[in-house]
Amino acid sequence: MRLLKVVSALVISAMPAWANEVSIAPDVPWVEVQTEEGAVEIQRVQDTSNVIGGDWARTSRPCPNFCVQPMVPAPGVTPIGELEILEMLQDPEAIVVDSRVVPNYESGAIPGAINIPYTEAADRLDELGCEIDFDGFICDEAKKVALYCNGNWCGQSPTAARRMIAAGFPAEKLFYYRGGMQAWRLLGLTVTE
Repeated sequence: MRLLKVVSALVISAMPAWANEVSIAPDVPWVEVQTEEGAVEIQRVQDTSNVIGGDWARTSRPCPNFCVQPMVPAPGVTPIGELEILEMLQDPEAIVVDSRVVPNYESGAIPGAINIPYTEAADRLDELGCEIDFDGFICDEAKKVALYCNGNWCGQSPTAARRMIAAGFPAEKLFYYRGGMQAWRLLGLTVTE
């Protein structure tokens, strides 16, 4: 047993300084994203006994309003996961949108995401690469947009996607992170506070 502790100590001390015990992926210990406040390092909580609590640990909510959402909220929208969100956060041609209402956003969000509440999404397409026109929006230069909300049971992002498409945003430029904040927190990823 003592030899195992010595070997473990040697292995840990031989690891590079950047090595995280709890990484995002085998070769990705963290991801740095630029935010309005500066660079933020997104990583997983390193405490292997960490658990989520409070509302994020709740599994059962009344339906409606908290019904399980489909993987594809509208035809043409692409479902994505955490690794794709991290890629989009680093892509200057992509925008990650927290489509939750402001109090939810202010309670903690994915670093680098902007808040466009689902109730305003169809009216703010100009922030996503569309041009305002007399008849609505021209979205020929629309950016790739990832939408997320509170989790698999949250209808805010699906509603935002459908409203955006109805207002002229191209569905093929929309990506849906269905896991949302519940999955993000479950994985122990960095959250703005």
